[in-house]
Amino acid sequence: MSTAPDVIRSAYAQLVVTDLGAARWFWVDMLGLHVQHETPDALYLRGTDELTHHSLVLRTGPVAALDHLAYRVRTPEDVDRAERFFTELGRPVRRVPAGEGTYGVGDALRTVDPLGFTVEFFHDIARGERLIQRYDLHRGAQIARLDHFNVCTPDIPAAYEHYKSLGFGCSETIEGDEHELYAAWMFRKQTVHDVAFTGGAGPRLHHLGVATHESHQVLRTADIFGSLGKEHHIERGPGRHGVSNAFYVYLRDPDGHRVEVYTSDYYTGDPDHETYRWSVHDDRRRDFWGNAVIESWYKEASPVLDLDGHVQPISEAELDESAVQVGADGLGIIKPS
Repeated sequence: MSTAPDVIRSAYAQLVVTDLGAARWFWVDMLGLHVQHETPDALYLRGTDELTHHSLVLRTGPVAALDHLAYRVRTPEDVDRAERFFTELGRPVRRVPAGEGTYGVGDALRTVDPLGFTVEFFHDIARGERLIQRYDLHRGAQIARLDHFNVCTPDIPAAYEHYKSLGFGCSETIEGDEHELYAAWMFRKQTVHDVAFTGGAGPRLHHLGVATHESHQVLRTADIFGSLGKEHHIERGPGRHGVSNAFYVYLRDPDGHRVEVYTSDYYTGDPDHETYRWSVHDDRRRDFWGNAVIESWYKEASPVLDLDGHVQPISEAELDESAVQVGADGLGIIKPS
């Protein structure tokens, strides 16, 4: 098998929205993402700490969906490695030369991965102005950066093994009594995750995770939506996750795409970092305070497109975390395999 590309981190996502004006209100005016570039049918956005051209692209289309997820790789040669790696897996691949793909992104490789998601690997990307201390431009939820993708897939073990083959570590899991996997959090950058897997019908995008610096900014996000009478966009929280320790609030944009605004995860860069295993029976796993998770959070997610822009068919999951009885004490530590 060819050497896997050296993935640095989750880099950007491209979402299809049906109303670009409504999407701009949500992502720019309310969440505070900075507009780096725009066209009549697309917005290229980034957070205040990001020096790359964008971390989110919104483009108009007839069906709200995930167009693709993108990972940055360490060198231009890693784009070639990605092409060989996925070709040998028997996956469809498409080389996207600079200037023919996403604005600002150089030579890239797109593929439909074994989980059914369209994923891009690239190295070169345009730079943006340093906004870290442009406090005069910080607004809304004051989003600092894209942190992670969370995807719904019916086969968590397969997702785990695929990303392990790409060199990802595993920070935390949710497991059953026989160590069956209900969810997993995996990373390349030295935080809790670049991608996480929620068991359920898929392939679908569960949410994009965007980071703020402090917990009061998460609370401010909820206050801003409430003050404008737009509280229906708040789906869940604010709260504290057991998994990842994140202080969070979940929102839905006008098309139903879900975003997690969060802070307070932890460092995972030590070479002997151990995977933290949560029992599926522990009701603190999804909310450390034991608050119930609403049904829409488990059941609803965004469809995903293939390389040609068609909505991918959905497969149902055999394991249903939301149906598991909770309340037993089931915390433990396991070493990564």
